[in-house]
Amino acid sequence: MIDSHAHLNDPRFAEDVAEVVTRAQEAGVEAIVNVGYDWTSSLTAVELAERFPGLWAVVGLHPHDAKLWDEELHRRFQELAGHAKVLAIGETGLDYYYDNSPRDEQRAVFRQQLALAQELGLPVVIHSREAAQDTLDILKEYPDITCLLHCYSGSLEMAQTYLQMGYYLSFGGPITFQNAHKLRSVVAGIPLERILLETDCPYLTPHPHRGKRNEPAFLGLIAEKLAEIHGVPVEEVVRKTAANARRFFRMPDEEGKR
Repeated sequence: MIDSHAHLNDPRFAEDVAEVVTRAQEAGVEAIVNVGYDWTSSLTAVELAERFPGLWAVVGLHPHDAKLWDEELHRRFQELAGHAKVLAIGETGLDYYYDNSPRDEQRAVFRQQLALAQELGLPVVIHSREAAQDTLDILKEYPDITCLLHCYSGSLEMAQTYLQMGYYLSFGGPITFQNAHKLRSVVAGIPLERILLETDCPYLTPHPHRGKRNEPAFLGLIAEKLAEIHGVPVEEVVRKTAANARRFFRMPDEEGKR
């Protein structure tokens, strides 16, 4: 399995990250993609990727902190994104649920990071909450970029539009929640060939561990639920979602080629 979206760069893992990585490996997780949400977490994601062979990094600024973006931060992200273990730009996007940064600044910084990804030839990890139409409209301005809609929670109609654009969607703990009937109906309509697994740890812990800190070792619970939704063996889910992650992130092969 590949955890396509984790935050082992979160301070909650500072004391036991090595044990968390070991538990993940023992649970069958071969790779973990740690996703940045600001400068510090992006730097930590790269440092963890340097420290552990099975870890990778995504670097970028979350829409919550769009107000912090300036030319200097842009330059630093541009430089950091050139690291050999950085796979994508993100997580970037729009969040109109919390509105921690003004919406016009969110949109401007989203475009800046998409332009950076385009310049560097990298895919993009998208965070979108309560901003579905604006997210789609802005992404259409950058047709050459491949995107992953992380922790997708939108409609099946919107998902089909993203699929037509060549995008991927990832799902995590919420598909295991007992009241998530609508989300599971959306997941059922999306082909496995375009789905990635994620934990978004330490958040969104899957059932039956809700209330505990989430971690990559729980990824199998999400794979099992996805297999149940699609009516296929869990081995098929593991094989296809891992292949999708390698394809989307252009992970190096055994010879180091991407």
